[in-house]
Amino acid sequence: MDERLADALSRFPGYFSAHILLSVCALGLSLAISLPLAVAASRNPAVRWPSLLLASLIQTIPGLALLALFYPLLLALSALSKSWFGVGFTALGFKPALLALTLYAILPILRNGVAGILGVDPAAVEAARGMGMTDRQTLLKVQLPLAAPVIMAGVRTAAVWTIGAATLATPVGQTSLGNYIFSGLQTENWVFVLFGCAASAGLALAADQLLGLMESGLARRSPWRLWAGGVGLAVGVLAGLSPLLAHEGKATYVVGAKNFSEQYILAEMMAARLEAQGARVGRKEDLGSATAYHALAAGEIDVYVDYSGTLWTNVLGRRDNPGRKAVLDQLTAALKQRDGVVVMGSLGFENAYALAMREDRAKSLGIKDISDLAGKASQLTLGSDLEFLTRPEWAAVRDAYGLKFRRQTSYQPTFMYRALTDGDADVISAFSSDGRISADHLVVLADPKGAIPPYDAVILISPRRANDARLRAALAPLIGVIPVAAMREANYSVDRDQQKATPAQAARALEAKLSLARH
Repeated sequence: MDERLADALSRFPGYFSAHILLSVCALGLSLAISLPLAVAASRNPAVRWPSLLLASLIQTIPGLALLALFYPLLLALSALSKSWFGVGFTALGFKPALLALTLYAILPILRNGVAGILGVDPAAVEAARGMGMTDRQTLLKVQLPLAAPVIMAGVRTAAVWTIGAATLATPVGQTSLGNYIFSGLQTENWVFVLFGCAASAGLALAADQLLGLMESGLARRSPWRLWAGGVGLAVGVLAGLSPLLAHEGKATYVVGAKNFSEQYILAEMMAARLEAQGARVGRKEDLGSATAYHALAAGEIDVYVDYSGTLWTNVLGRRDNPGRKAVLDQLTAALKQRDGVVVMGSLGFENAYALAMREDRAKSLGIKDISDLAGKASQLTLGSDLEFLTRPEWAAVRDAYGLKFRRQTSYQPTFMYRALTDGDADVISAFSSDGRISADHLVVLADPKGAIPPYDAVILISPRRANDARLRAALAPLIGVIPVAAMREANYSVDRDQQKATPAQAARALEAKLSLARH
């Protein structure tokens, strides 16, 4: 069996169960909100139009943005709760995803509920009242039963939307079938991408068909159809959740990772070393830079690798560059004092932002450094990763050299490199430890003004694990021993076009190359 397919299958039970749990909870919560609201809206126009307008407005917000917005909101509420009551709560993962998906599922249920109730034949309502039924009895025995098929059609739509949108929960730390898609896109592992898409689509279609059977049962007054659909759903949910129900205990440690190959490799390396000591380890991957740090400071992940320049500019808000050692020393002291975060030490290499060009293109234009680039930038296109153009580092480089490009386009990192090699971009915001720099014959432009800060790869430990002896013992052998050449080789083994390694394989190979034993 292909190694990538075997890897995908091994991850499937955990991803699938988490996806089902999130989808079922979000759909159930949206039903609990939407149905009473639909009843109220059908009876009172003053409720109907504002509620439908608000539900429609929520639908205009992109799903990923809605998911991302709930994380800082919950983080702030958790901090407020802790200051007032001494108890906080987890803001990463399930909670923001649940709230966002619940809101997303309200519109189809609410709209169909209102339409179904208002669409009941007035003669049937008048007949019920003529028989002496109260408004409550008329609603429960006449209007809702007659409107049920229309309401169920809205539930079917909401279910399909929810299952599909749940794949977007990965960046806020919630495991789902989206883990296949996000990591697969980054590493160009199309087996993962197709596997995640197929699994999500299959789950949505199965749910739609079973709910459709219940809908037809309600429309035809067919109890067996209603029962068959309901039992099918119940069995499917229980079977899907069985890996979670059978799982004993929570992870002892949670290792975080951002959304690119190097992060996956280093996270796998740290997790494997902890597992070798008998610890149960969970992983939260594909996190954004700000999300990852806030999650660590809040104790929602225990350890991850970040970069001194990112922390210096984004977390501390510093714009100066006192030099590599000074940045690391001051950063270590500041994060400990401010947030209780421990900078355990540098892994031994830098992964700095750097402006890079194809070697032949730079040579033809006579560009050797960023100062040379400034004079030609108005004729060129800049390709960046999804974060770079909003980061302080870009503002510092742009202002220091007066860079004004003809066009600027953001890409997912893998496609950024593709854009450069294909000629869609002339310059990219590359990463200095990326193996594709050598493989694609790129030249990194020198920064004579020192506008870009140093980017030592450092292990960060959460405040709650600051004095954890087992964690420190497992990770201490990694400090200062990974040269940039070895990291580039490991990164390229995951990113190359042929004979790709998985991040776990690359992590094992890197450890073997460095002769690091796991105890």
